[in-house]
Amino acid sequence: MKSFKRSIYRYHHVQIAYGGSNIIMKLALQKGLNPIVFVVYRHLIAILVLSPFAYIFERKSRPSLSFRMAMKIFLLSSMGTTVHLNLYYIGLEYTSPTVASALSNVIPSLTTLIAIVLGMEIVKLGSNRGKAKLFGILACIGGSLIFTFWKGERLFTSFKQKPLIQLYDTEGESRNHKENWVKGALLILISDVALSAWLILQATVYKIYPALFSLNVLICIFASLQSSILAMFWARNPHLWKLDWNVQLLAIVYCGVVISALVYWLQTWCISKKGPVFAAMFCPLLLVIVGIFSAIVFAERLYLGSLIGALLIVFGLYCVLWGKKTDTEMPSTSRRGYDDDKVLDIPVDNSTMMAPIKK
Repeated sequence: MKSFKRSIYRYHHVQIAYGGSNIIMKLALQKGLNPIVFVVYRHLIAILVLSPFAYIFERKSRPSLSFRMAMKIFLLSSMGTTVHLNLYYIGLEYTSPTVASALSNVIPSLTTLIAIVLGMEIVKLGSNRGKAKLFGILACIGGSLIFTFWKGERLFTSFKQKPLIQLYDTEGESRNHKENWVKGALLILISDVALSAWLILQATVYKIYPALFSLNVLICIFASLQSSILAMFWARNPHLWKLDWNVQLLAIVYCGVVISALVYWLQTWCISKKGPVFAAMFCPLLLVIVGIFSAIVFAERLYLGSLIGALLIVFGLYCVLWGKKTDTEMPSTSRRGYDDDKVLDIPVDNSTMMAPIKK
């Protein structure tokens, strides 16, 4: 029970951190920050932050790194960082932070579907907890759609009469602004598919390499190398790599320290305890958080649809969490999902299978 409540508490903070990064990144992208350059720099910073902790706490306990294991982490990094982040931030250039966050609400459904197929999550529609999970997922998706596409009556003009930060010039367009919502939405949706696969793969990789700090250091190393290769084709201009004291540097430092270092570690911890579906179910909260931030920072208007959608998202989230909480309270020897403090035993490779890692 304590582990379940601790996981919820920590993952609320994860979504708040992601919400802040979406706002800062939108500003940085509008000012000319290259997404590929950004991914390289933020993970280099994360390596500097995480490496001392990996050395101090795990130098004697982490498993040896075989070539096969390194390839699994390489694939994990490519899905969750290289593919997901580069496509997401390119898509963010074409959309708003609120719309990008709304589109990310497909992640719970995709992750749940993959987890059910792999036997990592069980949804029994004949039980109350199974119905709660299904209803919660549908409520989150429905709430995000209402939040995004139905405005309804205007409730508030905004928290501010004028935006605290002006993204656009007097004609409503910035120099770097690109209006292509369909293209941006498609890129973000593809990135969300990669993120769902990352959440699932992260659970299986941690099972055979249970070292939180070291695993995330390796993820960041591979992410920097992979994006550096991409930069050889799409970011060869030396001017793109120049750093000044501006919002671009703020975005790099914030995402490097808070997201790639702290949040990656928290996310891996939550997945190791509760599984990938638990982590994915908090994605809808990002829409509410970014919507509030945008209303304050960019003076976006709030409508009845936004309020109803936000309430549905929160209600659906806690329906799923109730179902997950009930699962942890019901002992079962046949369930293949995640127990309260145990890691899923999924065979990844016959030559690298290990015994279940206990707390």
